[in-house]
Amino acid sequence: MEGMVSYTQAAMERAMKVQEVILRAMAKKITWWQAAEIIGISDRQMRRWHERYEEFGFRGLFDQRRGKPSPKKVPLAVVEKVLGLYREKYFDLNVRHFHEKLQAEHQVEISYSWVKGLLQGAGMVAKGRKRGMHRQQRPRRPLPGMLLHIDGSEHRWFQDERWYDLLVILDDANSEIYYAQLVEEEATVTVLAGLKEVVERKGVFCALYSDRGSHFWLTPKAGEAVDQQRLTQVGRAMRELGVRMIPAYSPQARGRSERSGIPAAALRQRARRFAGQRIPQLRDLPRTALARPVPWQVRCLRIQSHLRRIACPRLCLHRRRARHRPVLPV
Repeated sequence: MEGMVSYTQAAMERAMKVQEVILRAMAKKITWWQAAEIIGISDRQMRRWHERYEEFGFRGLFDQRRGKPSPKKVPLAVVEKVLGLYREKYFDLNVRHFHEKLQAEHQVEISYSWVKGLLQGAGMVAKGRKRGMHRQQRPRRPLPGMLLHIDGSEHRWFQDERWYDLLVILDDANSEIYYAQLVEEEATVTVLAGLKEVVERKGVFCALYSDRGSHFWLTPKAGEAVDQQRLTQVGRAMRELGVRMIPAYSPQARGRSERSGIPAAALRQRARRFAGQRIPQLRDLPRTALARPVPWQVRCLRIQSHLRRIACPRLCLHRRRARHRPVLPV
């Protein structure tokens, strides 16, 4: 049994079982197709093992790939290149964005899971917590304009002590982002300004899905249902437009907006880098920049390629039949 120490106990036991079955078939105690059925392989594979046993003996029954490098193994030079790029140039990106950069700008065609495992194994990226129980996703609306999501993401976008909210409005049908603006606070004025721009550009939509913030809903008692009769200013505006408002009672319920692909960290990274070039840090922008009336922070930083990537393309045939209603002149 010299040279067998590299095989596991399970592999040794399986090879002994296969040898016993082959010997019984060679002694004509059982047929070869019965031998294949006992081992759990096809007739063709049984013939291969029979030939290998006659040529190499007991050693031929082991997996011949053991101890040999995989033909799909990534070359060491590519491994060093990936680690070097992340350590020296892309250290402030998450794994998903770093994987996109590898494919688009460095022509490194390897899988996302391999990149993630490599960075985690090297200690450059922390391992995420174990996922909880799966929650079934609600089906998308069939047509654009039937349901819009609105949500705010608070973050230190300027890399200093200042906190701002990124207000995002997106379509449920295809995840197209209609509005994205940095504001000092997600409140009635900023929400109405965003909804006004969407209505002026796209038309009146059918329903609006939001959290239970005080500018959307009045909740008489914490943790209980909202009061559908006592409307806020946003609620009254939506009622005048004929838009149905839907409250979400958990982050998972509004998961499509939570998973819109531009959470604080992801958008911040894409805002810093575009077309493979570094741009000035957000903290270098003037403090009066947020006073500008257009959402230039998102549009001018050229993250539209990312927004197109997260959009759902399967509903392109329905774009001409979107459910947006034009705004009638008063």
